[in-house]
Amino acid sequence: MKIAVGTQDFHTIATHGGRTRRFLVFEAEPGRPPSEVARIELAEDEVLHLCGDGRPHPIDAVGLVIAGASGAGFVAHMKRRGIVPVTTTETDPIRAIRAWFAGTIETAAEPAHPHEHHDGAHHHEHEPG
Repeated sequence: MKIAVGTQDFHTIATHGGRTRRFLVFEAEPGRPPSEVARIELAEDEVLHLCGDGRPHPIDAVGLVIAGASGAGFVAHMKRRGIVPVTTTETDPIRAIRAWFAGTIETAAEPAHPHEHHDGAHHHEHEPG
């Protein structure tokens, strides 16, 4: 199975899956060490937050994507592409993949970015707290 892990530095898991421009791609199977097979570096207009329109995308070759956080829009985009989205508090890509196969991945309690953007813009309106 091919797994993409969102990263900003090709070492640690990025915090916002929809805005991440770099992904480590691993070939991984239960009981075997994950092996890095590729790296994806997206152009600004290819970030997953903006690519929900169904056009072909470099991420389409994976079955699972792991990020530090994601919003409802990101999750919906991934599911439409047939990709399982996972968020985690883990920062190490290899440990996160192993945890996924072990069923022990620590997922974030709530998306850090829980609202969806309908027009591709990144505008926020929050209630005073």
